[in-house]
Amino acid sequence: MDAPRQSPHATLAERVEGTYPTVALVLQGGGALGAYQAGVVEALAESGVQPHWVAGISIGALNAAIIAGNPPAERVAKLRAFWDAICQRPLLPAPWAMPLEGAAWPLLVQNGLSGIAALRTMFEGQAGFFLPRMPAPPFAPWRRGPGTASWYDTAPLRATLERLVDFDRLNDARAMRVSVGAVNVRTGNFAYFDNTRQTLRAEHFMASGALPPGFPAVEIDGEFYWDGGMVSNTPLYQVLLDRPCHDALIFQVDLWSAQGELPHDLAQVAARSKDIQFSSRTRLVTEYMRRDLEQQRLLHDLMALVPEGRRGDLAFRRAEARASGALTNLVHLIYRNKPYEGHYKDYEFSASSMRQHWRSGLDDMRHTLAHPHWLDAPTPEQPFVTHDVHRD
Repeated sequence: MDAPRQSPHATLAERVEGTYPTVALVLQGGGALGAYQAGVVEALAESGVQPHWVAGISIGALNAAIIAGNPPAERVAKLRAFWDAICQRPLLPAPWAMPLEGAAWPLLVQNGLSGIAALRTMFEGQAGFFLPRMPAPPFAPWRRGPGTASWYDTAPLRATLERLVDFDRLNDARAMRVSVGAVNVRTGNFAYFDNTRQTLRAEHFMASGALPPGFPAVEIDGEFYWDGGMVSNTPLYQVLLDRPCHDALIFQVDLWSAQGELPHDLAQVAARSKDIQFSSRTRLVTEYMRRDLEQQRLLHDLMALVPEGRRGDLAFRRAEARASGALTNLVHLIYRNKPYEGHYKDYEFSASSMRQHWRSGLDDMRHTLAHPHWLDAPTPEQPFVTHDVHRD
C-alpha cells in the first residue's frame, strides 16, 4: 500500500505511526549483553516511537516481558529496575572487583576485572536471576528430573518477573503483541508462544531463556522447554513470516555479530565461535526474506494485470494467497564487543558492564534516529529495505 501523506511539521513518532500499521521490536538472545537492548528502548522512548509488537528469544524474551508488561511511560524505569536487580553484586564481598568504567584502567586490568566478575557469577549466581544448586548436581543423585537437571535454580527470576511485569497488561494483544521462542525438549521442535494465541505466564519467558545445562527446562502445559537460542537465536524470521499483510517498520536488535576478526588464541576462538553460533545468520535470513518479499510484491503487481474475468481461476486464487503488497523497512542494530570482553561476556553481569552495554544501545539508537529518512516508507520498486548503523 502507498504511505499516506505526512504533515511537514509532524514529529518523528507521528510520521512513523502514520506510515506503518506495524512497528515491531525484535530482540535477540545474549545474556548479560541484553542491557544493550534496554538502551535501544530508552532511545525509542525519547523519540516517542512505540512498538506495536515485541518478539524475543532468551534475554530478549525477558526484556520483552518488561516492555509489554508495563505502560509506555514506565517501561524504561522498569527495565532499569530489572537490570539493577539481576546485576546486583554477588553474595560475597570482593573489594578488588572495581568498576570497569573510565579510560584510566589499562586494558589488561579491565579484562581481568571482567573475568573476575564472570567467575563470581559462575560460582555465586546472580541475585534476582539464578543461584547455584546446593549441593551441586554431582553430589545430589536423589535430585532427578527435567525441572531440576541443571547447575542453577532460576526461581529468583520468576519472583523478579512477577514483581516487575503486569501479566494482565502483557496479555492484552490490543495494546501490544508479544511473541517469544523456545525449544520443546522432547520433540526438538521450535515453539513460539504468542499472546494472540494463548495466555502468557512467567514460565513462557523463563522457558525462552532456559539454556542448558546452566538452567533447567521449564514445564508448560505438560511439556518441557529450553532456550530458543538452541535452534534460532533471533525471532526475525518468524516475525517476517507471521506478520500481517501490511507495511511494517522492524527494529532488529542483535547481541552477537556474525562478522568479526580472525582469532589468534584459544580465548579468542571461544569468543568468536559464540558470536558465529548465536548470531543465527541474521543477515542471511534478512537477505532470504528480502528476496521472498520482493517476489510476493512482484506477484501482487502482476495479479493486478489479470482481467476480471479470469480472477476466479484456481491459479489466480492460489497466487492471491501467496502475494503481498506490503512494504518492509528493517532497521538493524548490533552490539559491538568492548575491547576488554572475553568469551564470558554473556554471563558477566557486573553493574559496570551493564551500564556500558546500556549506554551503547542508547547511543546507537540515537544515532539511527538522527537519520529520520531511514524510517521513510519503502517504495513499490524496492519493497524491502534495510538500514544498518554498523554497515559501511
